[in-house]
Amino acid sequence: MRFTQDGRRIASPGRTQSAGGVHTGWLNSVAAATGTSGRADSVAGARAKNTAARGAANGGGGRATGGHDAAGNGAGRRRLVIVESPTKARKIAPYLGGGYVVESSVGHIRDLPRGAADVPAKYKGEPWARLGVDVDHDFEPLYVVSPDKKAKVTELKSLLKDADELYLATDPDREGEAIAWHLLETLKPKVPVRRMVFHEVTEQAIRAAAADTRDLDADLVDAQETRRILDRLYGYEVSPVLWKKVMPKLSAGRVQSVATRIIVERERERMRFQSASYWDIAATMEAQGAGSDEPRTFPARMIAVDGARLASGKDFGPDGRLKGSSTEVRVLAEADATRLAEALRGRDFKVVSVEEKPYTRRPYAPFMTSTLQQEAGRKLRFSSERTMRIAQRLYENGYITYMRTDSTTLSETALTAARNQATDLYGAEFVSPSPRQYTRKVKNSQEAHEAIRPAGEVFRTPGQVAGELDTDEYRLYEMIWQRTIASQMADAKGTTMSVRIAGTASSGEECTFAASGRTITFPGFLKAYVEAVDTEAGGEADDKQSRLPRLTRDQALTAAELVPDGHNTSPPPRYSEPSLVSKLEELGIGRPSTYASIINTIQDRGYVWKKGSALVPSWVAFAVVALLERHFERLVDYDFTAAMEDELDRIASGNEQRTRWLSKFYFGGEQGVDGSIGRLGGLKKLVGTGVEDIDAREINSIPLFTDDQGRTVYVRVGRYGPYLERHGAETGEDAEGKSQRANLPEDLPPDELTPEIAEKLFATPQEGRMLGTDPVSGHEIVAKEGRFGPYVTEVLPEPEEAAEDGAKKTSKAKKAKPRTGSLFKSMSVETVTLEDALKLLSLPRVVGKDPESGDEITAQNGRYGPYLKKGTDSRSLETEDQLFTITLDEALKIYAEPKRRGRQATAKPPLKELGDDPVSGKPMVVKDGRFGPYVTDGEFNATLRKADSVEELTAERAAELLAEKRAKGPAPKRKAPARKKAAA
Repeated sequence: MRFTQDGRRIASPGRTQSAGGVHTGWLNSVAAATGTSGRADSVAGARAKNTAARGAANGGGGRATGGHDAAGNGAGRRRLVIVESPTKARKIAPYLGGGYVVESSVGHIRDLPRGAADVPAKYKGEPWARLGVDVDHDFEPLYVVSPDKKAKVTELKSLLKDADELYLATDPDREGEAIAWHLLETLKPKVPVRRMVFHEVTEQAIRAAAADTRDLDADLVDAQETRRILDRLYGYEVSPVLWKKVMPKLSAGRVQSVATRIIVERERERMRFQSASYWDIAATMEAQGAGSDEPRTFPARMIAVDGARLASGKDFGPDGRLKGSSTEVRVLAEADATRLAEALRGRDFKVVSVEEKPYTRRPYAPFMTSTLQQEAGRKLRFSSERTMRIAQRLYENGYITYMRTDSTTLSETALTAARNQATDLYGAEFVSPSPRQYTRKVKNSQEAHEAIRPAGEVFRTPGQVAGELDTDEYRLYEMIWQRTIASQMADAKGTTMSVRIAGTASSGEECTFAASGRTITFPGFLKAYVEAVDTEAGGEADDKQSRLPRLTRDQALTAAELVPDGHNTSPPPRYSEPSLVSKLEELGIGRPSTYASIINTIQDRGYVWKKGSALVPSWVAFAVVALLERHFERLVDYDFTAAMEDELDRIASGNEQRTRWLSKFYFGGEQGVDGSIGRLGGLKKLVGTGVEDIDAREINSIPLFTDDQGRTVYVRVGRYGPYLERHGAETGEDAEGKSQRANLPEDLPPDELTPEIAEKLFATPQEGRMLGTDPVSGHEIVAKEGRFGPYVTEVLPEPEEAAEDGAKKTSKAKKAKPRTGSLFKSMSVETVTLEDALKLLSLPRVVGKDPESGDEITAQNGRYGPYLKKGTDSRSLETEDQLFTITLDEALKIYAEPKRRGRQATAKPPLKELGDDPVSGKPMVVKDGRFGPYVTDGEFNATLRKADSVEELTAERAAELLAEKRAKGPAPKRKAPARKKAAA
């Protein structure tokens, strides 16, 4: 296919394809001009930015040339190789040789218009212009070169003029294939075009890829373009409904909205949850005559009384009641457990059964994208985005294979490397007798790649690369290396033992206790790698052992200790990034390569925020999900979203035509499973009818519970944020028409908004807490919560209406402004006193006059803290209390010292010390800054997020915040505004 200069597709060549699968709009002309077949090529690419340190080490620019000819032939020919990132360009150039010029496109060079300003003038009046897709003419997309890429396109075209061949070396996946196609369409080469594909940046892989190129894969291009158009149609058609009915500037997305729904549904479960309690007895049993190498005592727990099984957490539903299938169990109360424990003391126990089984654990499969994100989240505490950013650097610099993959398969070369290294490090007995291949049926899998593993024919150990990697890179590489080696090692073997113990209480009850143990007799692969577990979900590490003494049936035991033990059921845990990735993969929603960006997007949009590692939905997310569930159910239905992925994969495999599929999805048609978007009339009809009938107030009202007077308490989502409301909050004749409102703290998770918290919030008047009357002015003084924090202010009387004397008012009288004062950090609205408030309202305080200059010195509380002011000269104070205590002599002493700016100023002590940063090796501390607390290692500063508190901040979370800041690099310097020329 071809495009006009402004990006519109020329339909004449259409979607004709060559035998190799290349879009032939341009390649046919190439073949005619050169007598070649016009083939094209692909490489793994660079979407994540390099760290500042690596960028500095590699220098600027993206072009590189090699020193020798990779292929060993074609002397004198000049080949232009285009990759996505400057890092990769510099890395592969020496491998290719002198006949190659390697340049980076720095990601995508063109896309659909980002806004109205990007749409060419000739199309602005078209009804489809806002979409950037001509839905009435085969869904032809309007592509535009990004303004920041125009110089890059010019540069690439200039280099192409001197080239004899063009090698397109972008990522070996759908997106990389699409970037290669966009380069082909934009550069319009008149030389042979080749597609160069490799999955690791090593010399052998690069030279082999250059010697064995392939054609551009039209099916992959179609699949990626269909996804891009689908996401554009979805977002641009559904988002305006959210603007009208919920809040401006919200967005909807094919996968992001479903991911948000998953998190909201979990929070709903937590809000509905009612805790249940149950008791049992924890015992320490003692075996007489145990061998010297065996434990003499071991733990056991009571599981039954008189043959009736005791209830455990799994027997209770989220409503706190026993499940229907658990009606035969007995719920032991505290009093019964205490009584039985006392009645069992001093009694005889005996073993009634011993069951011993062999234990075998197979190695874990090598990493693919989703499992790498999950394990890095659990083991290293990395976010998905951080994991992929680090993996990108490792891939581009030749340490690991391509990191966006659904495959767990290892190549023959990798199998040999892993097995040889395992033999060298652990011995032949620890290696599997035959090579292990891990094949899996991946739901909605992309084209198959190899698993993520160390690069090369011989794997470098973590020790060998330690000096070349920063701390984060090293930790991730070590984990990938360990997992790959372990995948080719022998099974772990051992034994498990399950024991039942009986004893009769002095009160006559027959009580049964259970004990279990696991002993690993041969660690096998566990010697190299043990997978992290989700402790909140009750996981137990594979290498954990709990030894029991050798026990036989009817063996006598004594109870060294019997302790009544109470338990409370817990709500289902919130999703973390690793568990959300696992859930999305389980449901078959989205692509693992996009999970990191999806999780980032729902946080950036304000739908989700983090409390520690947990993902907490906002009230806005509740309103958005409610609207989509009630009026566009299919758009957030898990099964239909997964089925859509299957349909898109049919396009990738060439079994479905993209235009036909898009037409049925958008306009409706017999497509997809029963009840699909197409069969319901299409997306356009779905969002175009009935929108005006949606009750915005109903959608933005989330019922929570009823108070003690039977009134429903709602969270209302307003244009300026969520708030609490209930009706009939007053008594009297018009109570029905009255409502009471209360502000909601931003950092209060939905499931923690209990009736008790709600009453406390309702009890805080919106007009403020009355503190008393100012004895001087006679004005009422109130304490309030404001947008920028708590403050005190005075209530001024309403001004009297001025007599008009028949004359017309010409101007509006200026209304007097009340005095205000921000509360100190040690104060709160609930505890501040009238005396405190009057002191705050007395600021600024006159300290005295400078005897030399005669200037007045005042103590003031400003946006950035307490300070002194003398004329235009201001000096910071160390504490807020100094505002009221500092004397003139002390102030003059401060002014007598040289003025210190920035880092020279008197440093406040840190709020918290957290240990050394794993990357920089420098101590991390939390400080109080202009815009709130932040963590710093002396090189980078990262502001704490809404859900982070100084008291609960961990070293791992601090390191994550600094890593994110470090990856973004320094903020761009603002250009000074151009000076206006003086008038002549």
